[in-house]
Amino acid sequence: MPEEDGEYAAASAIPVPPPPPPPMLPTPAHGLPPPVLEKSKFYKKVAEHSDPSVGGFEELKKIIKKQQDRFSGALKWLLYKKHIPSLIQEGPQCGLVALWMAGGLLDNTKEITLDRIVETAISKGYTTLGEMFSAANMASLAELVFCCQSELLSGGMDGDNRERILNHLTAGLPVLVPYDEDFNHEPCQRDGHRAHWAVISGVLLGMPSGSFEPDMDIPGLYHSPPNSLPPSIGDTGEIYLIAKQGKSLRYQLWEYSSISRSNGQLLQLDPKRASDGNAYVLPEGGVRAGLCGKIVLLKQTELKT
Repeated sequence: MPEEDGEYAAASAIPVPPPPPPPMLPTPAHGLPPPVLEKSKFYKKVAEHSDPSVGGFEELKKIIKKQQDRFSGALKWLLYKKHIPSLIQEGPQCGLVALWMAGGLLDNTKEITLDRIVETAISKGYTTLGEMFSAANMASLAELVFCCQSELLSGGMDGDNRERILNHLTAGLPVLVPYDEDFNHEPCQRDGHRAHWAVISGVLLGMPSGSFEPDMDIPGLYHSPPNSLPPSIGDTGEIYLIAKQGKSLRYQLWEYSSISRSNGQLLQLDPKRASDGNAYVLPEGGVRAGLCGKIVLLKQTELKT
């Protein structure tokens, strides 16, 4: 029928209104963009379903055994380790989480929560969202929350600082190190665009000789006898550092030279972060002045007699 056909054609010619736009994702109260929150939720979900043994000493030994082909068979591999707890960060809190983990090796009479560390850092003007772009502020914050002693090293991880860092670790004390984080959490070189914090809680020293106690499970791995003095650092052939950071429960095993190079090239804030609309706390001189070549040593406060 023509009339009906005409009416149908006319109706078909009327444009269909577009569907309504999808609802906007709400901005979190603390100002973090949704992608950061989604990533932190992913890390926490992984942590909740992880084997309870992950992050412990036995797991560390499994890592060493699995990676034995990295180590020279001509050396005795002397392990110094102190267990620290693991914690998954939420948002850009890597430095504050690393400090919380380091607190496991500091002598304090009461438990210090991450919330307390965050609140103290914000109240002192060291951070707005959890970021820590100043190693000097990190050293001050550690003293405030853990009543410990901190020492800020400058000039990188080599030279005289190398011996100071290794002596600190063989004494069972924690070291906080900023570096550029690769996709697998290991050190890389991105000019500071991937700036991240790790806590170092132990060291694996390749020694050409020495009288050490052999490990019962891993051939070539040794431990220092009780109450013995650490070996001369100058005799060390190769060095691996034992680290944790806030995006994984697991220990990491890093070549000393690799993290040293990464620590020494932290030059600028990631341009994407600089333009993301958040107000970060940066020291005068930026990332280069605040993090490049900086290391924080922590130890218990010495009691006055």
